[in-house]
Amino acid sequence: MKYNRNAKIGRRIAGKNIHGYRPDMLCGPSNVIFDTVSKSFIICDYHNRRVLQWAPRSKTCTKTIIKNVECFGLAMDDEGSLYVSDTERHEVRRYRPGKKYGTVVAGGNGQGRRLHQLNHPTYICIGDNQSVYVSDSWNDRVMRWDKGAKEGVIVAGGNGKGKNRTQLDHPAGVLVDQLGTVYVADHWNGRVMRWRKHARQGDVIAGDKFLSGQYPNELNGPEGLAIDRYNNLYVADSNNHRIQRFDIQTT
Repeated sequence: MKYNRNAKIGRRIAGKNIHGYRPDMLCGPSNVIFDTVSKSFIICDYHNRRVLQWAPRSKTCTKTIIKNVECFGLAMDDEGSLYVSDTERHEVRRYRPGKKYGTVVAGGNGQGRRLHQLNHPTYICIGDNQSVYVSDSWNDRVMRWDKGAKEGVIVAGGNGKGKNRTQLDHPAGVLVDQLGTVYVADHWNGRVMRWRKHARQGDVIAGDKFLSGQYPNELNGPEGLAIDRYNNLYVADSNNHRIQRFDIQTT
């Protein structure tokens, strides 16, 4: 769905009102990005195990980019390479433009919690020098894998499941800014946390510190994140079935 600024009604840009496998349908889409080069949407069609390319105003997908993949997260770097997290293989792969086969850039060493492993990776984003930030959801941590690295570095969480400022509970959406500050949707804790570079603990910048809820200052199962140029933080507040906007300049 697409919502213009201040609009109260959205417009459907992909899929139907029911799930399915046909070229004009989706089933459990988990992530979407816009490719400025091809002027098309790239969609993780999660339960259909495929990544699709969907042109604006098209009634059906224009191309199946990747097949037979339990894709969840998507990201694209400044060279046009596509990054896809695979929750079944516990890895993130990079697909260069025009290539059918990807290269493992994070995980890929089986399911686990060692630094060279991931456990159900979901959301991803790309930092400086093609470093990959990934929500290692079932390990309750966010990791950074530098280009060519054999193992990752924990940048948020990693101290077991919990509500303390050193902990996360099933991290979801993740962003990183130019200063290396990591923003993460702490899904089951109902909050968004900010972890400054090299910090040992994070700060709660959206949602209640302890409880989930449905009031305007609360979240319940936050998922995807986005930040605009005015430092507004947008949160997919999944269990409240809404998108919330927070001004993080004041936090």
